[in-house]
Amino acid sequence: MSERPPQRIPNRQLAALIAEAGFSNAGLARRVDQLGLEHGLDLRYDKTSVTRWLRGQQPRGTTPALIAEVFTRRLGRRLSAQDLGLDACAPVYAGLEFAATPEEAVDIVGGLWRKDSGSHAELRKIAFTPAGLVVPSRDWLIGRADERVGHPDLATGTPSPYEQGTRGSRDPAAREGPPRVPVQGRPAAVPRQRTERTAGQRVSGGDIAALRSVGELFRALDQAYGGGHARQALVRYLEHEVEPILRGLYGEVTGRRLFAAAADLTRLAGWTSYDIAAHGLAQRYFVQALRLAQAAGDRAYGSYVLITMSRQAVYLGHGREAVQLARVAQQGVGSSAPPVVQALLHAVEARGHAVLGEVRACTASLVRAERALETSRPGDDVPHWGRHFDEAQLADEFGHCYRDLQQYRAAVQHAERSLQLRAPALARSRLFCRVVLATGRLGLGELDQACLLGAEAAQQAAEMRSARAVEYVRDFERRLEPFRDAAAVRNYRDRVAAIG
Repeated sequence: MSERPPQRIPNRQLAALIAEAGFSNAGLARRVDQLGLEHGLDLRYDKTSVTRWLRGQQPRGTTPALIAEVFTRRLGRRLSAQDLGLDACAPVYAGLEFAATPEEAVDIVGGLWRKDSGSHAELRKIAFTPAGLVVPSRDWLIGRADERVGHPDLATGTPSPYEQGTRGSRDPAAREGPPRVPVQGRPAAVPRQRTERTAGQRVSGGDIAALRSVGELFRALDQAYGGGHARQALVRYLEHEVEPILRGLYGEVTGRRLFAAAADLTRLAGWTSYDIAAHGLAQRYFVQALRLAQAAGDRAYGSYVLITMSRQAVYLGHGREAVQLARVAQQGVGSSAPPVVQALLHAVEARGHAVLGEVRACTASLVRAERALETSRPGDDVPHWGRHFDEAQLADEFGHCYRDLQQYRAAVQHAERSLQLRAPALARSRLFCRVVLATGRLGLGELDQACLLGAEAAQQAAEMRSARAVEYVRDFERRLEPFRDAAAVRNYRDRVAAIG
């Protein structure tokens, strides 16, 4: 006699959540199908499919993660496949979670670093999802600050000796001060030499200074040579150096500084991923950088991460989401931010309006940005990430906006000004602006000049590892199509063909 197949156990967890969400079986199936389309999946589930899941059948592939995301959106809290009584699977939403605690944030971002530094090429093919912006930005805006981020020695309850604000204190939240000077006649303890960072070691101010220095190095490489030049080296550094430090021993003040440095490096990893067109991966890095910034207690840097996300949304043509992200950033940081930061926030909002063709809203945001920058003074206390926003950058934002609004004379005026003011070291930004200028010249009917500028940009793009640089040039070439038989365009194509 043949054995009977094992009897399935009804999925009561899923049934309870369906009831809580107020879904019908058909309604749940429809939402899963719609979410699948966002990821290029043609799923075609129906009410019968949901009935099978309720009877204990396990959906395959990425479907459990999609079902969990449907309930997350509906109920406003993060749910996993396991919470629904479903098997874990390839988590298409892994990395988009906004962690409940700093410890969980380290677990999530550490897993992301490890996967990215390995041979997980599929990670760089994950699609960007506009819906994945909603929960993290909302949680950042309304979430409570983390009361504690310190990571003391669980055996003694003490952080590093450098972090104890009072002699002999075993309170990890004690006031922290500078390293104590040894009592005269008593030799200072010589720290054990570190050859390789491991989890559980004590974190010093030198560790954090090193993270900041590494960030500056990779930032310079990214701007000069493109995100693809050293991105993998940065990710490996995050995995092998930053994660062990985050799992080390530290008190509250050092912990906040540590999370701030980790947030900055994680945002940079997202930025370089964005530059090589790994948009879904970049989105996940940005979300995790946002969560690390919250652990750092750095509201202003969180706003910077949000406008970075807004820039990506602009690039991908999601103008409405770009505007919303910029406004959340403005609301989150309030009116206390320095004028330079205020100008940056308004300029990024303007870019979103321009993509949508909203002339009046775009102009209003640009005016606010210009006025804010005019009120800035050399002595203002501007965070390191805001110091790049100057007249050259504002002119660049104006140029991009007017290009998108097809106001080409204004686009040319501002792009030229930006190129005059911008430092040569900012090679990629100058390339983008040169393409905006070429597009403006083309829009004004100045075909010869447009092609000369476009060819210069194409030459620069060939010397970079930047998908965005290549896409800027391709966008210009698409605009040349109506003039493809003109001599200037033929000469342009010959010059570009010879670059190889």
